[in-house]
Amino acid sequence: MMHADLIDQEDFRERLIALGLSIPPGVTPEQACELAVSGLSADRAVALRHLVEELLGGSATLLPNVREAISRHLLPALVPKPA
Repeated sequence: MMHADLIDQEDFRERLIALGLSIPPGVTPEQACELAVSGLSADRAVALRHLVEELLGGSATLLPNVREAISRHLLPALVPKPA
């Protein structure tokens, strides 16, 4: 029997917490992303960028609400700004 790795909102929240972000329980993926990018330092931005690359490029399946929140909130916030 095959079973896929699924990333739901709680898994996503736990991964953000592992980066040192303060994400309260019960938040939606969109709220978690908004909290993750508020007051984003350069070091945190690098760590968050690596997490996003891992999630989007990995073999795990992101639930649609998690994928949409990443696309709407994290990706735009992590795009390097022109100097």
